[in-house]
Amino acid sequence: MLEQGENSMIEWINATLTKWGCSQHLTGVIDEWVVLLLIILVALSVDVILRQIVLRVVRKIVHKTSAKWDDMLFDHNVLVRMCSIVVPLIIYALLPLAFPDEQTHGLLAKIISRAVEIYIVIAFVRFFNSIIRMAFAIADTRPALHGRPIKGLMQTGQVIIMMVAAILVVAIVIDKSPVMLLTGLGASAAVLMLIFQNSILGFVAGIQLSLNKMLKVGDWISMPKHGVDGVVEEVALTTVKIRGWDNTLQTIPPYLLINEPFDNWQAMFETGGRRIKRSLNIDVTSVQFATSEFLSEITQNELVKQALQGVEFKSLEGATLTNLDLFMRSINAYISSHPRINGNMTSMVRQLQPSEWGLPIEIYCFSANVNWVPYETLQAEIISYIVALAPMFKLRIYQAPSGLDIRR
Repeated sequence: MLEQGENSMIEWINATLTKWGCSQHLTGVIDEWVVLLLIILVALSVDVILRQIVLRVVRKIVHKTSAKWDDMLFDHNVLVRMCSIVVPLIIYALLPLAFPDEQTHGLLAKIISRAVEIYIVIAFVRFFNSIIRMAFAIADTRPALHGRPIKGLMQTGQVIIMMVAAILVVAIVIDKSPVMLLTGLGASAAVLMLIFQNSILGFVAGIQLSLNKMLKVGDWISMPKHGVDGVVEEVALTTVKIRGWDNTLQTIPPYLLINEPFDNWQAMFETGGRRIKRSLNIDVTSVQFATSEFLSEITQNELVKQALQGVEFKSLEGATLTNLDLFMRSINAYISSHPRINGNMTSMVRQLQPSEWGLPIEIYCFSANVNWVPYETLQAEIISYIVALAPMFKLRIYQAPSGLDIRR
């Protein structure tokens, strides 16, 4: 029926042109362009039907299903890009109807044909890119893959598709086989590897980071050597974007995370304990034996009595305790009973190697709240408590002399 309509229109146009005195050659040229216009109109009509009728029906069906992946067919324009392929395919299939005589209009037919072939390649590239983006979005919703550095794999796939498309387009333009172009590219592989060196290294690094579960989006990492300290926002093919604590955006190549060590603090959040490791220097000249007179004197203070509750006053093998021993035991009791300290992790108070700055007393424990502000608040409370408690045990916290000390 379509061919009958075309023939009737063409016969009418021929009769009109003949009536006006136009030449037979001009009449034939106009016939070809009219058929080409009809072919384009048919292709566009099919495209409109697919987009306005078929896709709407499919969208309604998809919205009624409980699955989530089919919604992404529309979110990432997969079906829309698929419909875009139909138009150049129809034009390419019906093109011989417009130019049946290749000898007469060989050059024009070849130009139009190659233009349509390039259009087909571009349409397929857009379709495959949308499929890759949809696959990446689906993978990102999986708990095992959420936040993993797989975006580099997606970008690698897109680069491969673009390279293949570029080879096909060049092959169409110069009218050569793509195999010949690929053979020629093999000789310049070293140059291509040099050009795409960062992309290749990033691709390999992305696979290693993903398979070894070394990194994912949302992790807090630090690389002091490169001044990197913040939360990972994106792991792409050639860059890793990290949001610093001052809201600056830092970028490093992915292969740097493979070749050099970095700290991933995410395990701290998962275990529920953030380490507190602080030390204070005690003036060694303030250390004395804890005699009965000393104990009776300090226990007159209610705060000291509370600090010594549950503290063992006996020492191994009958050795005499010092005020520093009691002080450390009271701090240990304070930390062990603190409600915001993780009791399932190591908690202790210990002495470090004495130096010219005094005798360091280190507090080692884990905060139950790993967030930054509560962690710093708890750490400050513990240190302030220790500094205020030390004089009650007749201990002095050592600090370097200041101008005020000299004036005194």
